[in-house]
Amino acid sequence: MSDNSQLSYQLNYQLNYQNGFGNEHETEALNGALPRGQFNPQKAPMGLYAEQFSTTAFTAPRHQNRRTWMYRIRPSVVQSNYKALVAEKIRSAPITEIITPPDLLRWNSLSFSDKPLDFINSLTTIAANGSVHTQTGSAIHIYTASISMENRFFCNADGEILIVPQEGALLARTELGLLHIHPGEILIIPRGIKFQIQLPAGKARGYICENYGSPFELPERGPVGANGFANDRDFQYPVAHFEDIDDEFELITKFNGNLFSCALNHSPLDVVAWVGNSAPYKYDLSTFNAINSVSFDHPDPSIFTVLTSRSETTGVANIDFVIFPPRWVVAENTFRPPYFHRNIMSEFMGLIHGTYDAKEEGFVPGGFSLHNCMSPHGPEASVYEKASKANLKPERYKDTLAFMFESRFIYSPTRFAFESNTRQNDYIHCWQGLKKQFKDA
Repeated sequence: MSDNSQLSYQLNYQLNYQNGFGNEHETEALNGALPRGQFNPQKAPMGLYAEQFSTTAFTAPRHQNRRTWMYRIRPSVVQSNYKALVAEKIRSAPITEIITPPDLLRWNSLSFSDKPLDFINSLTTIAANGSVHTQTGSAIHIYTASISMENRFFCNADGEILIVPQEGALLARTELGLLHIHPGEILIIPRGIKFQIQLPAGKARGYICENYGSPFELPERGPVGANGFANDRDFQYPVAHFEDIDDEFELITKFNGNLFSCALNHSPLDVVAWVGNSAPYKYDLSTFNAINSVSFDHPDPSIFTVLTSRSETTGVANIDFVIFPPRWVVAENTFRPPYFHRNIMSEFMGLIHGTYDAKEEGFVPGGFSLHNCMSPHGPEASVYEKASKANLKPERYKDTLAFMFESRFIYSPTRFAFESNTRQNDYIHCWQGLKKQFKDA
Protein backbone atom coordinates (compact mmCIF):
# COMPACT_ATOMS: atom_id res chain seq x y z
CA MET A 1 0.00 0.00 0.00
CA SER A 2 1.00 3.65 -0.26
CA ASP A 3 3.46 4.99 2.30
CA ASN A 4 1.27 7.20 4.52
CA SER A 5 4.27 8.72 6.31
CA GLN A 6 5.63 9.94 2.98
CA LEU A 7 2.17 11.21 2.07
CA SER A 8 1.96 13.17 5.32
CA TYR A 9 5.41 14.64 4.76
CA GLN A 10 4.52 15.86 1.29
CA LEU A 11 1.10 17.25 2.18
CA ASN A 12 1.74 18.30 5.78
CA TYR A 13 -1.48 16.59 6.85
CA GLN A 14 -2.92 13.08 6.88
CA LEU A 15 -5.51 12.03 4.32
CA ASN A 16 -8.15 9.50 5.24
CA TYR A 17 -10.00 7.25 2.83
CA GLN A 18 -13.04 4.98 2.65
CA ASN A 19 -12.42 1.50 1.26
CA GLY A 20 -14.43 -0.70 -1.09
CA PHE A 21 -15.08 -0.54 -4.83
CA GLY A 22 -18.53 0.84 -5.65
CA ASN A 23 -19.70 0.84 -2.04
CA GLU A 24 -22.52 3.10 -0.89
CA HIS A 25 -20.16 5.40 1.01
CA GLU A 26 -21.29 8.18 3.32
CA THR A 27 -19.17 10.93 4.84
CA GLU A 28 -19.59 14.34 6.43
CA ALA A 29 -16.95 16.99 7.14
CA LEU A 30 -19.16 18.48 9.87
CA ASN A 31 -21.20 16.40 12.27
CA GLY A 32 -24.88 16.57 11.42
CA ALA A 33 -24.44 17.74 7.82
CA LEU A 34 -25.73 14.47 6.34
CA PRO A 35 -29.50 13.91 6.42
CA ARG A 36 -30.64 10.68 8.07
CA GLY A 37 -33.39 8.44 6.76
CA GLN A 38 -33.87 10.26 3.48
CA PHE A 39 -31.87 12.02 0.76
CA ASN A 40 -33.92 15.14 -0.01
CA PRO A 41 -35.56 16.62 3.09
CA GLN A 42 -37.63 19.79 2.80
CA LYS A 43 -34.71 21.60 4.39
CA ALA A 44 -31.29 19.99 4.38
CA PRO A 45 -29.20 20.33 7.58
CA MET A 46 -27.14 23.48 8.17
CA GLY A 47 -28.84 25.37 5.33
CA LEU A 48 -27.12 23.18 2.73
CA TYR A 49 -28.51 22.39 -0.72
CA ALA A 50 -29.21 18.77 -1.70
CA GLU A 51 -27.99 17.89 -5.20
CA GLN A 52 -28.09 14.47 -6.87
CA PHE A 53 -25.17 13.55 -9.15
CA SER A 54 -25.83 10.63 -11.52
CA THR A 55 -23.33 8.92 -13.83
CA THR A 56 -25.73 6.25 -15.08
CA ALA A 57 -29.34 6.50 -16.19
CA PHE A 58 -31.88 6.72 -13.37
CA THR A 59 -33.32 3.37 -14.46
CA ALA A 60 -30.05 1.43 -14.73
CA PRO A 61 -30.18 -1.92 -12.88
CA ARG A 62 -29.41 -1.61 -9.19
CA HIS A 63 -26.03 -3.39 -9.45
CA GLN A 64 -24.94 -0.97 -12.21
CA ASN A 65 -26.64 2.21 -11.00
CA ARG A 66 -24.26 4.97 -9.89
CA ARG A 67 -25.34 8.13 -8.16
CA THR A 68 -24.32 10.31 -5.24
CA TRP A 69 -26.22 12.83 -3.16
CA MET A 70 -24.19 15.95 -2.32
CA TYR A 71 -24.98 18.44 0.42
CA ARG A 72 -23.32 21.66 -0.59
CA ILE A 73 -23.17 25.33 0.34
CA ARG A 74 -24.38 26.42 -3.12
CA PRO A 75 -25.95 24.33 -5.86
CA SER A 76 -23.83 23.81 -8.97
CA VAL A 77 -26.18 25.90 -11.09
CA VAL A 78 -24.74 29.07 -9.49
CA GLN A 79 -22.37 29.97 -12.33
CA SER A 80 -22.14 32.24 -15.37
CA ASN A 81 -22.84 31.34 -18.99
CA TYR A 82 -20.06 29.51 -20.84
CA LYS A 83 -17.68 30.96 -23.38
CA ALA A 84 -16.03 28.73 -25.98
CA LEU A 85 -12.29 28.11 -25.74
CA VAL A 86 -9.81 27.05 -28.40
CA ALA A 87 -8.35 23.63 -27.55
CA GLU A 88 -4.95 23.63 -29.22
CA LYS A 89 -3.80 20.12 -28.26
CA ILE A 90 -6.95 18.38 -27.00
CA ARG A 91 -8.97 16.29 -29.44
CA SER A 92 -12.03 14.06 -29.22
CA ALA A 93 -13.18 11.10 -31.30
CA PRO A 94 -13.81 10.71 -34.11
CA ILE A 95 -10.35 11.89 -35.15
CA THR A 96 -10.10 12.45 -38.90
CA GLU A 97 -7.03 14.70 -39.11
CA ILE A 98 -5.04 11.99 -40.87
CA ILE A 99 -5.69 8.60 -42.42
CA THR A 100 -5.00 5.94 -39.78
CA PRO A 101 -2.48 3.39 -41.10
CA PRO A 102 -2.13 -0.19 -39.83
CA ASP A 103 1.54 0.50 -39.01
CA LEU A 104 3.03 -0.33 -35.63
CA LEU A 105 3.73 2.98 -33.88
CA ARG A 106 5.93 3.88 -30.91
CA TRP A 107 6.99 7.13 -29.27
CA ASN A 108 9.55 8.35 -26.76
CA SER A 109 8.24 10.27 -23.76
CA LEU A 110 6.95 13.81 -24.26
CA SER A 111 9.23 16.46 -22.79
CA PHE A 112 8.17 19.14 -20.34
CA SER A 113 7.60 22.56 -21.87
CA ASP A 114 9.86 25.47 -20.98
CA LYS A 115 6.61 27.36 -20.44
CA PRO A 116 4.89 26.74 -17.07
CA LEU A 117 1.81 24.60 -17.71
CA ASP A 118 -0.78 23.28 -15.29
CA PHE A 119 -2.51 19.92 -15.64
CA ILE A 120 -5.18 21.15 -18.08
CA ASN A 121 -2.94 23.34 -20.22
CA SER A 122 -0.44 20.51 -20.61
CA LEU A 123 -2.93 17.91 -21.90
CA THR A 124 -1.98 16.54 -25.32
CA THR A 125 -4.18 14.04 -27.17
CA ILE A 126 -2.32 11.11 -28.72
CA ALA A 127 -5.16 9.01 -30.14
CA ALA A 128 -8.88 8.32 -29.84
CA ASN A 129 -11.54 5.89 -31.04
CA GLY A 130 -15.29 5.54 -31.10
CA SER A 131 -17.27 8.76 -30.86
CA VAL A 132 -17.70 11.29 -28.11
CA HIS A 133 -21.16 12.04 -29.57
CA THR A 134 -22.43 8.47 -29.24
CA GLN A 135 -20.60 7.82 -25.94
CA THR A 136 -18.52 4.92 -27.24
CA GLY A 137 -14.77 4.39 -27.23
CA SER A 138 -12.10 6.48 -25.57
CA ALA A 139 -9.32 9.02 -25.99
CA ILE A 140 -5.74 8.85 -24.76
CA HIS A 141 -3.91 11.94 -23.55
CA ILE A 142 -0.52 12.72 -22.02
CA TYR A 143 -0.06 15.37 -19.33
CA THR A 144 3.27 17.13 -18.66
CA ALA A 145 2.46 19.62 -15.90
CA SER A 146 4.95 21.84 -14.10
CA ILE A 147 2.68 24.05 -11.96
CA SER A 148 -0.43 23.48 -9.87
CA MET A 149 -3.88 24.60 -10.98
CA GLU A 150 -4.74 27.84 -9.19
CA ASN A 151 -8.25 29.33 -8.98
CA ARG A 152 -9.40 27.12 -11.87
CA PHE A 153 -11.17 23.80 -11.98
CA PHE A 154 -11.97 21.21 -14.63
CA CYS A 155 -15.08 19.18 -15.40
CA ASN A 156 -15.30 16.55 -18.14
CA ALA A 157 -18.88 16.03 -19.30
CA ASP A 158 -17.67 13.75 -22.10
CA GLY A 159 -16.17 10.88 -20.16
CA GLU A 160 -14.72 9.25 -17.10
CA ILE A 161 -11.01 9.98 -16.53
CA LEU A 162 -8.42 7.34 -15.64
CA ILE A 163 -5.06 8.91 -14.67
CA VAL A 164 -1.87 6.82 -14.66
CA PRO A 165 1.04 8.86 -13.21
CA GLN A 166 4.50 8.10 -14.60
CA GLU A 167 6.54 10.84 -12.91
CA GLY A 168 5.62 13.04 -9.95
CA ALA A 169 2.80 12.97 -7.40
CA LEU A 170 -0.66 14.47 -7.85
CA LEU A 171 -3.09 15.88 -5.32
CA ALA A 172 -6.61 15.77 -6.73
CA ARG A 173 -8.91 18.26 -5.01
CA THR A 174 -12.40 17.13 -6.00
CA GLU A 175 -15.95 18.04 -5.05
CA LEU A 176 -16.13 14.89 -2.92
CA GLY A 177 -12.74 15.17 -1.22
CA LEU A 178 -8.98 14.90 -1.62
CA LEU A 179 -6.93 12.07 -3.12
CA HIS A 180 -3.15 11.84 -3.29
CA ILE A 181 -1.51 9.55 -5.86
CA HIS A 182 1.99 8.86 -7.11
CA PRO A 183 3.50 6.60 -9.81
CA GLY A 184 2.37 3.06 -9.12
CA GLU A 185 -1.17 4.21 -8.28
CA ILE A 186 -4.10 5.23 -10.49
CA LEU A 187 -6.90 7.75 -10.06
CA ILE A 188 -10.38 7.55 -11.57
CA ILE A 189 -12.59 10.64 -11.70
CA PRO A 190 -16.23 10.07 -12.74
CA ARG A 191 -17.69 11.90 -15.68
CA GLY A 192 -18.96 15.31 -14.57
CA ILE A 193 -17.01 15.68 -11.29
CA LYS A 194 -15.27 19.04 -10.82
CA PHE A 195 -11.68 18.87 -9.70
CA GLN A 196 -8.32 20.60 -9.48
CA ILE A 197 -4.86 19.03 -9.75
CA GLN A 198 -2.00 20.26 -7.58
CA LEU A 199 1.61 19.11 -7.74
CA PRO A 200 2.94 18.46 -4.21
CA ALA A 201 6.28 17.12 -5.52
CA GLY A 202 6.88 19.48 -8.46
CA LYS A 203 6.44 18.60 -12.13
CA ALA A 204 4.41 15.56 -13.13
CA ARG A 205 3.92 13.48 -16.25
CA GLY A 206 1.56 10.63 -17.00
CA TYR A 207 -1.12 9.02 -19.13
CA ILE A 208 -4.87 9.60 -19.25
CA CYS A 209 -7.63 7.41 -20.62
CA GLU A 210 -10.82 9.38 -21.24
CA ASN A 211 -13.55 6.75 -21.22
CA TYR A 212 -16.59 7.78 -23.28
CA GLY A 213 -18.41 4.49 -22.62
CA SER A 214 -19.84 2.71 -19.60
CA PRO A 215 -18.07 3.43 -16.29
CA PHE A 216 -15.11 1.27 -15.34
CA GLU A 217 -15.91 -1.72 -13.17
CA LEU A 218 -14.06 -4.74 -11.84
CA PRO A 219 -13.84 -7.61 -14.36
CA GLU A 220 -15.43 -10.96 -13.59
CA ARG A 221 -13.06 -13.59 -12.17
CA GLY A 222 -14.74 -16.55 -13.86
CA PRO A 223 -13.12 -19.94 -13.10
CA VAL A 224 -10.48 -18.19 -10.97
CA GLY A 225 -13.13 -18.01 -8.25
CA ALA A 226 -13.72 -15.58 -5.41
CA ASN A 227 -10.17 -14.21 -5.02
CA GLY A 228 -7.40 -12.79 -7.16
CA PHE A 229 -6.89 -9.86 -9.54
CA ALA A 230 -7.91 -6.50 -8.01
CA ASN A 231 -9.76 -6.79 -4.71
CA ASP A 232 -12.68 -4.50 -3.88
CA ARG A 233 -11.22 -3.61 -0.48
CA ASP A 234 -8.12 -1.97 -1.98
CA PHE A 235 -9.99 0.79 -3.83
CA GLN A 236 -10.02 3.99 -1.80
CA TYR A 237 -12.54 6.83 -1.87
CA PRO A 238 -12.20 10.30 -0.31
CA VAL A 239 -13.91 11.62 2.78
CA ALA A 240 -15.84 14.88 2.61
CA HIS A 241 -13.58 17.95 2.58
CA PHE A 242 -15.00 21.37 1.75
CA GLU A 243 -13.96 24.99 1.44
CA ASP A 244 -16.25 28.01 1.80
CA ILE A 245 -14.48 30.67 -0.26
CA ASP A 246 -16.10 33.65 -1.99
CA ASP A 247 -13.72 34.69 -4.76
CA GLU A 248 -13.30 34.64 -8.52
CA PHE A 249 -12.75 31.17 -9.99
CA GLU A 250 -12.81 29.66 -13.47
CA LEU A 251 -14.48 26.38 -14.41
CA ILE A 252 -13.33 24.75 -17.64
CA THR A 253 -15.75 22.14 -18.98
CA LYS A 254 -15.15 19.65 -21.78
CA PHE A 255 -18.49 19.13 -23.49
CA ASN A 256 -19.25 17.36 -26.77
CA GLY A 257 -15.59 17.45 -27.77
CA ASN A 258 -15.07 21.16 -27.10
CA LEU A 259 -13.78 23.25 -24.20
CA PHE A 260 -15.79 25.97 -22.51
CA SER A 261 -15.08 28.38 -19.65
CA CYS A 262 -17.43 29.93 -17.14
CA ALA A 263 -16.92 32.20 -14.15
CA LEU A 264 -17.71 31.24 -10.55
CA ASN A 265 -17.95 33.59 -7.59
CA HIS A 266 -17.14 30.79 -5.14
CA SER A 267 -15.11 27.62 -4.89
CA PRO A 268 -17.01 24.63 -6.33
CA LEU A 269 -15.41 22.43 -3.67
CA ASP A 270 -18.18 23.27 -1.19
CA VAL A 271 -19.67 19.82 -0.59
CA VAL A 272 -19.92 19.43 3.20
CA ALA A 273 -21.32 15.88 3.13
CA TRP A 274 -22.18 13.20 0.59
CA VAL A 275 -23.59 9.70 0.28
CA GLY A 276 -23.51 7.42 -2.76
CA ASN A 277 -21.45 5.16 -4.97
CA SER A 278 -20.33 7.49 -7.78
CA ALA A 279 -17.19 9.21 -6.56
CA PRO A 280 -13.49 9.56 -7.41
CA TYR A 281 -11.28 6.73 -6.25
CA LYS A 282 -7.66 5.59 -6.25
CA TYR A 283 -5.98 2.20 -6.43
CA ASP A 284 -2.48 1.04 -5.59
CA LEU A 285 -1.34 -1.23 -8.43
CA SER A 286 1.03 -3.12 -6.12
CA THR A 287 -2.04 -4.71 -4.47
CA PHE A 288 -3.05 -6.42 -7.73
CA ASN A 289 -2.92 -10.20 -7.20
CA ALA A 290 -1.45 -11.50 -10.46
CA ILE A 291 -2.54 -14.91 -11.70
CA ASN A 292 -0.22 -16.90 -13.97
CA SER A 293 0.50 -20.35 -15.39
CA VAL A 294 2.19 -22.86 -13.07
CA SER A 295 2.53 -25.54 -15.74
CA PHE A 296 3.07 -24.54 -19.37
CA ASP A 297 2.09 -22.01 -22.07
CA HIS A 298 1.44 -18.30 -21.78
CA PRO A 299 -2.01 -17.13 -20.59
CA ASP A 300 -3.72 -14.33 -22.49
CA PRO A 301 -3.11 -10.80 -21.12
CA SER A 302 -6.75 -10.61 -20.00
CA ILE A 303 -5.57 -12.18 -16.71
CA PHE A 304 -3.96 -8.83 -15.91
CA THR A 305 -7.14 -6.74 -16.28
CA VAL A 306 -7.63 -4.29 -13.41
CA LEU A 307 -10.71 -2.44 -14.69
CA THR A 308 -13.05 -2.85 -17.63
CA SER A 309 -15.62 -0.72 -19.43
CA ARG A 310 -18.25 -2.95 -21.00
CA SER A 311 -19.57 -2.65 -24.54
CA GLU A 312 -22.93 -3.84 -25.85
CA THR A 313 -21.23 -7.11 -26.89
CA THR A 314 -20.73 -9.55 -24.02
CA GLY A 315 -17.06 -10.33 -23.43
CA VAL A 316 -15.78 -7.57 -25.74
CA ALA A 317 -14.67 -4.48 -23.84
CA ASN A 318 -15.19 -0.87 -24.79
CA ILE A 319 -11.83 -0.57 -23.04
CA ASP A 320 -9.80 -2.64 -20.60
CA PHE A 321 -7.10 -1.30 -18.29
CA VAL A 322 -4.43 -3.99 -18.04
CA ILE A 323 -1.13 -3.97 -16.12
CA PHE A 324 2.05 -6.02 -16.31
CA PRO A 325 3.37 -5.91 -12.73
CA PRO A 326 6.27 -7.64 -10.95
CA ARG A 327 5.54 -11.38 -10.76
CA TRP A 328 7.02 -14.86 -10.79
CA VAL A 329 7.25 -16.69 -14.12
CA VAL A 330 7.64 -20.47 -13.88
CA ALA A 331 6.06 -22.02 -17.01
CA GLU A 332 7.94 -25.07 -18.26
CA ASN A 333 8.92 -25.75 -21.89
CA THR A 334 7.36 -22.38 -22.76
CA PHE A 335 8.36 -19.27 -24.64
CA ARG A 336 7.77 -16.90 -21.73
CA PRO A 337 7.62 -13.37 -23.19
CA PRO A 338 4.37 -12.31 -24.91
CA TYR A 339 3.92 -14.45 -28.00
CA PHE A 340 3.58 -13.18 -31.56
CA HIS A 341 -0.06 -12.40 -32.17
CA ARG A 342 -2.75 -10.63 -34.13
CA ASN A 343 -6.14 -9.93 -32.61
CA ILE A 344 -9.30 -7.83 -32.94
CA MET A 345 -8.44 -5.58 -30.00
CA SER A 346 -6.35 -2.43 -30.39
CA GLU A 347 -3.55 -1.95 -27.86
CA PHE A 348 -2.04 1.25 -26.50
CA MET A 349 0.83 0.54 -24.12
CA GLY A 350 2.75 2.73 -21.70
CA LEU A 351 5.68 2.12 -19.37
CA ILE A 352 5.74 3.58 -15.87
CA HIS A 353 9.17 2.30 -14.88
CA GLY A 354 11.69 -0.45 -15.63
CA THR A 355 11.64 -2.46 -18.85
CA TYR A 356 8.94 -4.50 -20.56
CA ASP A 357 9.83 -8.14 -21.15
CA ALA A 358 8.92 -8.16 -24.86
CA LYS A 359 10.69 -4.88 -25.64
CA GLU A 360 13.98 -4.58 -23.77
CA GLU A 361 15.22 -1.66 -25.89
CA GLY A 362 13.47 1.43 -27.23
CA PHE A 363 10.35 1.20 -25.04
CA VAL A 364 11.22 3.81 -22.42
CA PRO A 365 9.47 4.98 -19.23
CA GLY A 366 7.03 7.71 -20.22
CA GLY A 367 6.97 6.39 -23.78
CA PHE A 368 4.09 4.60 -25.46
CA SER A 369 3.18 2.39 -28.40
CA LEU A 370 0.08 1.75 -30.49
CA HIS A 371 -0.69 -1.61 -32.11
CA ASN A 372 -4.10 -1.45 -33.77
CA CYS A 373 -6.32 -4.43 -34.50
CA MET A 374 -4.93 -7.21 -36.69
CA SER A 375 -1.52 -5.54 -36.89
CA PRO A 376 1.01 -8.30 -36.11
CA HIS A 377 3.32 -7.73 -33.17
CA GLY A 378 5.31 -9.54 -30.51
CA PRO A 379 8.81 -9.76 -29.06
CA GLU A 380 11.65 -8.04 -30.89
CA ALA A 381 14.39 -10.14 -32.50
CA SER A 382 16.87 -9.96 -29.61
CA VAL A 383 14.18 -10.89 -27.07
CA TYR A 384 13.06 -13.85 -29.18
CA GLU A 385 16.62 -15.09 -29.49
CA LYS A 386 17.27 -14.77 -25.76
CA ALA A 387 13.97 -16.34 -24.65
CA SER A 388 14.27 -19.25 -27.09
CA LYS A 389 17.56 -20.32 -25.51
CA ALA A 390 16.90 -19.39 -21.88
CA ASN A 391 17.40 -21.84 -19.02
CA LEU A 392 13.79 -22.12 -17.82
CA LYS A 393 14.22 -21.87 -14.09
CA PRO A 394 11.72 -19.89 -11.97
CA GLU A 395 12.28 -16.20 -12.66
CA ARG A 396 11.11 -13.11 -10.82
CA TYR A 397 10.11 -10.20 -13.06
CA LYS A 398 10.83 -7.21 -10.84
CA ASP A 399 11.44 -3.44 -11.01
CA THR A 400 8.94 -3.14 -13.86
CA LEU A 401 5.44 -1.78 -14.37
CA ALA A 402 3.81 -1.47 -17.79
CA PHE A 403 0.15 -1.06 -18.68
CA MET A 404 -2.20 -1.29 -21.63
CA PHE A 405 -5.40 0.43 -22.70
CA GLU A 406 -7.04 -2.25 -24.85
CA SER A 407 -10.14 -1.44 -26.89
CA ARG A 408 -12.49 -3.09 -29.37
CA PHE A 409 -12.23 0.09 -31.52
CA ILE A 410 -9.33 1.19 -33.72
CA TYR A 411 -7.30 4.07 -32.24
CA SER A 412 -6.75 6.93 -34.68
CA PRO A 413 -3.66 9.00 -33.82
CA THR A 414 -3.77 12.77 -33.90
CA ARG A 415 -1.73 14.69 -36.45
CA PHE A 416 0.45 15.92 -33.59
CA ALA A 417 1.26 12.37 -32.49
CA PHE A 418 1.79 11.03 -35.98
CA GLU A 419 4.14 13.85 -36.97
CA SER A 420 5.81 14.31 -33.57
CA ASN A 421 9.61 14.25 -33.38
CA THR A 422 9.19 11.83 -30.46
CA ARG A 423 7.76 9.18 -32.78
CA GLN A 424 10.22 6.36 -33.48
CA ASN A 425 9.98 6.12 -37.25
CA ASP A 426 12.36 3.12 -37.26
CA TYR A 427 10.24 1.11 -34.79
CA ILE A 428 9.47 -1.61 -37.37
CA HIS A 429 13.21 -2.37 -37.64
CA CYS A 430 13.30 -4.10 -34.25
CA TRP A 431 11.68 -7.15 -35.90
CA GLN A 432 13.87 -7.27 -39.00
CA GLY A 433 16.39 -9.54 -37.27
CA LEU A 434 13.85 -12.37 -37.12
CA LYS A 435 15.44 -14.73 -39.64
CA LYS A 436 14.08 -17.85 -41.24
CA GLN A 437 14.97 -20.85 -39.06
CA PHE A 438 12.89 -23.48 -40.83
CA LYS A 439 14.57 -26.83 -41.41
CA ASP A 440 12.94 -29.50 -43.50
CA ALA A 441 13.02 -32.66 -41.40
